[in-house]
Order: sequence, then structure tokens, then C-alpha cells
Amino acid sequence: MNQVPPYEYYTQKRWENWLGRARESGFQIKESEEEAGKESAVFVNMVDDVILACLKVSARFEKGMLSKEVALKILGEIRDIVLADVEPISEDIDLMIDSVQTSLMGALVAFECYVMGDYEEEANINELIIAAVNAEASDNLELALDYTAQCGAIVLKGESLPEEIMADLPYGIVAEWLDGIDSISAAMVGSDSYKEFEEDDDEDSI
Repeated sequence: MNQVPPYEYYTQKRWENWLGRARESGFQIKESEEEAGKESAVFVNMVDDVILACLKVSARFEKGMLSKEVALKILGEIRDIVLADVEPISEDIDLMIDSVQTSLMGALVAFECYVMGDYEEEANINELIIAAVNAEASDNLELALDYTAQCGAIVLKGESLPEEIMADLPYGIVAEWLDGIDSISAAMVGSDSYKEFEEDDDEDSI
């Protein structure tokens, strides 16, 4: 009997394909907004692709198809792929990839926090965001990341990020981490296809 190979949620090859597309985009920050928007789409899609892979993991975990240990192991493997150092391409593209990785850091800690259950479902998301921003202002990035992770776990439970607070966020690393959480929220609203797939499905082509 042929064994079905284990489903691959995300692969090194997939990430390298995205880096190739980023390289080919020739993205430059100083171009007109319309042209920059067209070229920057690759970076948005990079983030979304990783988040959809993580959503597939959390959906399987929710259904009891993956244990906590296995789900965390898969998320750790995804983290190792997408947060690894990237060879320099160009100043502008490097800045964008750095931003992508920072956003993904926020998203990944949220998924890990959700699977671990290290959050209070009744916690006030506004207060968590304010606490994260205050922790960043005090140079306590570890605490800021912890608050961000809890925000993301609550979003994974179905809460929304408050638009008013998000609009007024001071620029900084917490704002970039929360961009990753915002991308989770958008992906969950955009489609629930991540909940409906066979374990031996072919990897989606990109």
C-alpha cells in the first residue's frame, strides 16, 4: 500500500518562489503611488500566503486533527523558513522584505499563542493594543510582543481589531506586528477555504 506523503503546509521552495517574485518586481519606493502599488502587491501576497498556511494549521488543530505539539512544530517550521535572513536584493526591496518579516512575526506569535491557549478570551483587545504600544515605548519589546500575540489569538477566536485604535497607532514595531494580525483578520473574512481541504491535497500553486 502506497503511503500518502505528509501534507506540506508551507515549504522552503514556496518562500523562495516569493523571494524570486520580489526580486523580479524591481520594486522602488520612490515611484508613483499607482506603479508602486502594483509592484508592492507581491509583498502583500507573500504575507497572505504564509497566513493561509498557518490558518490551515489552526483549523486542523481546532478540529482535533493536529495535536497541540504537532501544530506548534509545524508553525515553528514555517517560522524558521519565513524569518530566516534573506540575501540582499536592493535597498527598497530589502526594506519591504524586512517589513514583511516583521508583520509575519506578529502573525506567527499570534498563531502560537492561540494554539498554546496563552490568552484570556474575555480580554479587552483595545487594552491589549494600548499595553503593547506602551511596552514598546518603554523599550520592553518582549512584553510588547506578548500583548500583540494575545491580540492575535483573540482575533483568531473571531474578534475584530478596533479600526479607531488601528488608525491612530504610532509608527513602530507594534504597528508592523499588528499589520500581521490585521492580515489574519482579512484572510479569515475573505475566505474559509482553509477549513475545507483534504490532507493529501496537492499544494496550491502560486
